[in-house]
Formats: sequence, C-alpha cells, structure tokens
Amino acid sequence: MRKQRLPRGWTEKQIGELAAYHDQQTEEEQAAEIEAALAKEGQTLMVVPTDLVPEIRKLLSRKRTA
Repeated sequence: MRKQRLPRGWTEKQIGELAAYHDQQTEEEQAAEIEAALAKEGQTLMVVPTDLVPEIRKLLSRKRTA
C-alpha cells in the first residue's frame, strides 16, 4: 500500500486536529458552519462533474501561485 501524501504545508498533527474538530461537532454546529460558508461574499459553491475535479484543482493551484 502506498503512503498518503499530506497537503503542502500540513502536518499529520494538523490533519488529526482538523478531523477531531469535525468529529466532535454537533449536527447543529455543522449546519451553522455550512450556512456561514454559503453566505460568505466573494465565494461560490458549485456542483461539477467528478471527472472535472482534477482539472479544476490544477486551475485553482495555478491561480493561488500566480
């Protein structure tokens, strides 16, 4: 089995803390977090075909580094 690569700049500790944060949230807290994200200005939530996700990630990566 291949070892998973961590996102750039992340440590195993950070990922564990993030997972614990989400695991400990109530459904109400999760819903409130989602609602806040949807209301955030300058952001868009879209549904896209799964096969396009790798290409979209490449575009976003290029935008962040430009």
